[in-house]
Amino acid sequence: MNEQLIGERLRPVKCFLLDMDGTFYLGDRLLDGSLDFLRALERTGRQALFLTNNSSKSAAQYVQKLARMGVGDPFLRVYTSGMATGRYVLRRFAQKRAFLLGNALLRAELEAMGVALDDARADYVIVGFDTSLTYERMARVCALVRDGLPYVATHPDFNCPTETGFMPDIGAIHAFINASSGRMPDEIIGKPNRGILDHMLAETGWDKEKTVVIGDRLYTDIALGIKNGLASVLVLSGETKPADISASEYKPDLIFDSVREIIPFL
Repeated sequence: MNEQLIGERLRPVKCFLLDMDGTFYLGDRLLDGSLDFLRALERTGRQALFLTNNSSKSAAQYVQKLARMGVGDPFLRVYTSGMATGRYVLRRFAQKRAFLLGNALLRAELEAMGVALDDARADYVIVGFDTSLTYERMARVCALVRDGLPYVATHPDFNCPTETGFMPDIGAIHAFINASSGRMPDEIIGKPNRGILDHMLAETGWDKEKTVVIGDRLYTDIALGIKNGLASVLVLSGETKPADISASEYKPDLIFDSVREIIPFL
């Protein structure tokens, strides 16, 4: 696509949903041009919200991390798959108790939202990206899922990008549970599923027609746009490599090496 057509596609956009891991930073390293991109959004009167599937941290933790990296208002807004999952289970499983496979940060965030967590008397299961996994808890969650309890997961990502490569994400946990119990999650809340987007749009009041999603994963970020009628921009700074695009059913509207490359078209 030539530069004129790229500009025509992006200039009407007023709101940007930004992925975090692999799009804005890798691990604790800010990706080159990320802050310049936010400055360009502010200069041109646009809005942005960070939308992440990573449920191993709370929104408050992400805000602190972004602030340490130099992000300031009005861009210190984060919406996580953990938050969307909390809203979903409060509606779907009102007055019921959950067994949570997740770390302390996700546990605290869900409890603050009013989600009842009870490992001993669970009515259903929530699985997050648990970076504090033990074999004992994996065995316990497999037993509960095998017994037929409803099974909700925060997101589907297979890997989480880091500064040195990738670490197994929740998709690997799903595979473990499935190998033992024969079940995959009944409901997955995060990108590319509609639940996380509906909750975010309800909170922000954004116009979907003027919103674009930017991310580094075809099967979550780009699929979120395609499945829900949003324009999508792929950046090649994280998980996806150029060779992956032709093999994927999810084709982004635009492709850039990084968010820095988007700036001239705003």
